[in-house]
Amino acid sequence: MSRPEAAVDHLLLGVADLDRGVAWVEKLTGVRAMSGGSHPGVGTRNALLSLGARRYLEIIATDPAQSTYAFPVDIRGLDEPRLVTWAVATTDLDKVVALARLAGLAPSAPQPGSRQRPDGKVLRWKLVRLENNFARDGVEPFPFFITWIGDTPHP
Repeated sequence: MSRPEAAVDHLLLGVADLDRGVAWVEKLTGVRAMSGGSHPGVGTRNALLSLGARRYLEIIATDPAQSTYAFPVDIRGLDEPRLVTWAVATTDLDKVVALARLAGLAPSAPQPGSRQRPDGKVLRWKLVRLENNFARDGVEPFPFFITWIGDTPHP
């Protein structure tokens, strides 16, 4: 079975407070991340910073406007910014699932996701996570795989 096209899509920097996380990144880089919006039903919101063509840093924190918390990594108690996981863009999630199973891993089924930008536009994607017992202290060492849906512009 051939491998699907894949590349690093984005890195997720978990922070307890989004404004403080944005200020922390700006102090280190001299560049201010732009508000990305919220993830409805997940309980998180983010700010984004370009890392070049089709790659970005996502600063992610809890969203105080949401009562639900369903983000797979618990970032609520982080005392400092931390790289918590990363995303791999792929053109074929079904092939990722099949290859993961052949390798003895336990991939999730493709799951829909979305984020509403401050301008109201909704971005949509599907993702696959690799189930594992290695996550510790708010860090998920395995990437998740993402396919952007339809005309959704890449952040």
